Amino acid sequence: MSLLAVLGDALTITGFVFAMMLIVEVVNVASGGTFQRIVRRGGAVTYVGSGLLGSTPGCLGSFAAVAMYVHGALPFGALVSNMIATSGDEAFVMLSLFPGKAVLLFTILLVYGVVVGVVTDRILGGRSYAGACCPSGLAVHETEQLRLFSRPAALEGCSFPRATLCLFLALFTLAVATGTLGPIESSWIRLSLIALAVIAFWISFWVPEHFLEEHLWRHVAREHLPRIFLWVLGILVLLKLAEAGHVPLAGMVRDHPWAALAAAGLIGLLPESGPHLVFVTLFAQGAVPFSVLVASSVVQDGHGALPLLAESRWEFFRVKAISLVAGLALGSVLLAAGL
Repeated sequence: MSLLAVLGDALTITGFVFAMMLIVEVVNVASGGTFQRIVRRGGAVTYVGSGLLGSTPGCLGSFAAVAMYVHGALPFGALVSNMIATSGDEAFVMLSLFPGKAVLLFTILLVYGVVVGVVTDRILGGRSYAGACCPSGLAVHETEQLRLFSRPAALEGCSFPRATLCLFLALFTLAVATGTLGPIESSWIRLSLIALAVIAFWISFWVPEHFLEEHLWRHVAREHLPRIFLWVLGILVLLKLAEAGHVPLAGMVRDHPWAALAAAGLIGLLPESGPHLVFVTLFAQGAVPFSVLVASSVVQDGHGALPLLAESRWEFFRVKAISLVAGLALGSVLLAAGL
């Protein structure tokens, strides 16, 4: 594979991730405070709801859980459930590389996260946030009006952000349709990429200007997209250079799965989207077993825990310590079982 092909793969993955992010952003805003209201009901619903919130691809579900926790609306165990269930921005990449295994992984993370969260609260007595809660409580704002089925907002004026998003998505759709990006032969993967890109284009063309600039442009396009592209491209180039230099990186990882498992857990402690992509890519190439990917996914939470780190380092390290133990435990069981 040439470096030009690596660039094409990085653009394909990034385009898929971008289209998915736009769609998820619309769903998150359109749902308003629905998930938050479900999570705050108490009982088993709290842990399942918090886990489902974390299962939402991207960082918003974890950000919401942290906000509820520091406002006293969520027990510590439910926060643990959320952090174990989340895969951050890497979820989009996994859906693009191995969708079937990704869905299975997300299901395992959700169930395991709920179990670990309940056990955590049973052991710790259902403790709440130890810091000072905001006296005004947790505010849930009204759902923004998304006019997806009315007159297109672009017809009222096309701003630079809207024109840029629409142009990028149009070019991406054309590149995939012609085989310039993505699979060369027609397949369900190509059709899925085209469908997602068309939906994302429709969203960018129709939504109101405020929503587009605040959510799609500033949050997704400017904050997430460059980082995802650079991480994906960097990792693919690194693996390509290792292959060209006859460095058996994939073979070394494949021959030492227990060391890879330990490394996956330790790297998962980093509160950042990106490092986890190393294990995502290696798994996609068949270099690491499913157990290593599971362990890495349990421990890492993208940058969903960064707001918690800003609030309290002690709470952040408690969550990470539990996630590390839980991730290494499950990963070890699966690896010992040959998975």
